[in-house]
Amino acid sequence: MKNHFSFFLLFLLFSITTYGQLQNPREFLGYELGAQFSRHADVVRYFEHVAENSNLVNYQFYGKTNERRPLSYAIISSEENLANLEQIRTAHLQNAGLETGDSKPDKAIVWLSYNVHGNEASSTEAAMKTLYELVTNRKDFLQNTVVIIDPCVNPDGRDRYANWYNQVKASPYNTSQAAAEHDEPWPGGRPNHYLFDLNRDWAWATQVETQQRLKIYNQWLPHIHVDFHEQGINDPYYFAPAAKPFHEIITPFQIDFQTKIGKNHAKYFDEEGWLYFTGERFDLLYPSYGDTYPTYLGAVGMTYEQAGNGMAGLGIQTDEASVLTLKDRLNHHFTTGISTVEVASQNAEELNKQFRSFFKNENINYKSYALKGDADKIRILKKLLDRHEINYGYTGSGKISGYQYNSGKEGNFQGTEQTLVVSTNQPKGKMVKVLFEPQTMLQDSLTYDITAWSLPYAYGLESIASTKLISGNTKNEVEKINNVTAAKGAGYISKWTSMEDARFLAALIKADVKVRFSEVPFKNGGEQYGRGSLLITKSDNLDLENFDEKVVEIANEFNRKLSPAQSSFADEGPDFGSSSMQLINNPKVALLRGAGTSSLNFGEIWYFFEQELNYPVTPIGTDYFADINLSEFDILIMPTGRYGDILDEDTTKKVSDWVKNGGKLIAIGNAIASFADSEDFDISENKITPKDTLKKGNLTSYADRERESIKDLITGSIIETQVDATHPMAFGYDDTYFTLKLNSDSYALLNDGYNVAYIKDPKVVSGFAGDNAKKGLKNSLVFGEERMGGGSFIYMVDNPLFRAFWENGKLFFVNSIFFVNNNSFNDL
Repeated sequence: MKNHFSFFLLFLLFSITTYGQLQNPREFLGYELGAQFSRHADVVRYFEHVAENSNLVNYQFYGKTNERRPLSYAIISSEENLANLEQIRTAHLQNAGLETGDSKPDKAIVWLSYNVHGNEASSTEAAMKTLYELVTNRKDFLQNTVVIIDPCVNPDGRDRYANWYNQVKASPYNTSQAAAEHDEPWPGGRPNHYLFDLNRDWAWATQVETQQRLKIYNQWLPHIHVDFHEQGINDPYYFAPAAKPFHEIITPFQIDFQTKIGKNHAKYFDEEGWLYFTGERFDLLYPSYGDTYPTYLGAVGMTYEQAGNGMAGLGIQTDEASVLTLKDRLNHHFTTGISTVEVASQNAEELNKQFRSFFKNENINYKSYALKGDADKIRILKKLLDRHEINYGYTGSGKISGYQYNSGKEGNFQGTEQTLVVSTNQPKGKMVKVLFEPQTMLQDSLTYDITAWSLPYAYGLESIASTKLISGNTKNEVEKINNVTAAKGAGYISKWTSMEDARFLAALIKADVKVRFSEVPFKNGGEQYGRGSLLITKSDNLDLENFDEKVVEIANEFNRKLSPAQSSFADEGPDFGSSSMQLINNPKVALLRGAGTSSLNFGEIWYFFEQELNYPVTPIGTDYFADINLSEFDILIMPTGRYGDILDEDTTKKVSDWVKNGGKLIAIGNAIASFADSEDFDISENKITPKDTLKKGNLTSYADRERESIKDLITGSIIETQVDATHPMAFGYDDTYFTLKLNSDSYALLNDGYNVAYIKDPKVVSGFAGDNAKKGLKNSLVFGEERMGGGSFIYMVDNPLFRAFWENGKLFFVNSIFFVNNNSFNDL
């Protein structure tokens, strides 16, 4: 008895001591929340502190950023729930059919994500206050609720912003909008290390933050997910319900529950006299947001937007003459966060019931999506599906009928053992529908982002959407292994159809292996090869030790099938020594960055070179571009942007002279406008003036102006283009390409240059395009080349690297680097 009593006293003493050591954020950090921006390392330290001194928190790390900052999440619940956490998680997934077994869970799961945009920094401060409040004053919520907090989704962006602000802010802070502390420099803290918008990356999962987070997210699939943001300084606070359009798979319950949560928030905001708005601007359509992606996986997904953003700093005077402080901002986010947990706790039973119902997919029209094409493209698509834990299989031979993506009508093709099948007859069937559907049904054309993203188009695969369930079997892929051939062989030939081929080429070049490419089709050793095929010959690499071993080793690394060529004498077409078999140079590439360029597009290109192509690129700043010696580079890439202050008359002449001397300039998107409509260049804007606008004035009412204006807009639509597949920029493509057109910018077909991809009569296969905007695309350029002296201007009206997810456009960009006007060796 005495021993039991002693143990009880020790336990009681330990509990009192543990609780007594728990500090609130002010005590731990040494300043009041809102008095300054906390460094990410200090946020992590505080979460660790709470976890060490509370029995209600399980704090873990799920990865690191590109700049090696930790990514973390805290699970907060009652002691009993934490002790049974795995059982709660398993029962929750069983409820959705994602785990075997049947259960009736009774816990609500809430996930709160903070600071996905680094310079929307008030939410991470709110995360610390929310954590402390839950484990001290709101323990009653935790009896039937598991709360997951990711305190900072984007640590690299947050620290970029916080470090800059702490360097420039006045003391005390200056509320004037003209003050330096409210003028965040390029590229800003919003994006991650590679300048990607992580709130547009949930579905595409191109960034390390997303890839690592999805592993944990898919282990939980919460009932509610909140993404905390900031907006302009003059907008007060936005919370649910969301604006239209809603995707058609979103259930009435998900919409109604948003309203229930919004009304609970409104109660607290009204008590404090805080302004807010709902049902405007932020819709639920594009699948890669932090509100829509969870919604398509059964959650009530929501965005909360607080006034502020990178401009606000610690305090700023708004246009309404009030001062908005960081303390205000974090308290608003704190209030909605706690309110969300409260509503979840009150409705745990209903959340579980409706969550189970969401994963029943009997009413989805298309039951299966069948895809065939290049094996590398299939493999890359499977990698994406694996990240989302979506099931797939392979079908056998037989005719598959349904909606044919390429033709836009009913059709069929012959299936093979390599035909991939993705079915909606699985727990994540609604997400499959969203990602693969041929056309997005739009309730409203006024949206916040792109309106088309269908993966068969994005990956360049021949596809059919079938209303019938197509059975599929899994199989193991056999790696392609190459063996060193006899030394008497002339070399090797490799295909050119995918980004894997491009990575293989880049690796060969970096290993000092000389490579040729074919400008025309040819036949060698009884096999037919298309344009762009790679030739790796012994004659070009006589000085390279262990030539065969090195080439085969690199080919195996990239799983490339090499075809040994015993002779360079062709069966048909040119021999290896023909001028049609061009030696690929080792181009030195410069990439413009800085003020004037789009940080997002710069980031896409930077990421592409470093993480996808694995080929060196040299970023150079626009602030010193005029002083750069361009002769050090073979290629200059201009991301989309506004170059009026950079390309003055002298600098434009400098660039033109460099091109004439053999340089290659690649202009993307709005960068083309810097050269358009000049007598020195072949590029010009398509200007179409509707006949009925002549001197009639605009009688559209004030209330209808915004909706009327969408006739002139394109909001991320997929449009069919024609391709000159004989041009080196198009090697690896056939005569049709589906482009993702982000806006209504239109440029006329080149008169003297090469129109590589172009639109004759606009055919929108998915997404929204206004009538006037569609007309403006008639006879317009998508990708083209203009020769100037010994060099080339390459125009990419549409961005082939958009958000790194439009896989089928990437080879156009690679071809522009290595194949187009490949003249360096010829000039020696």
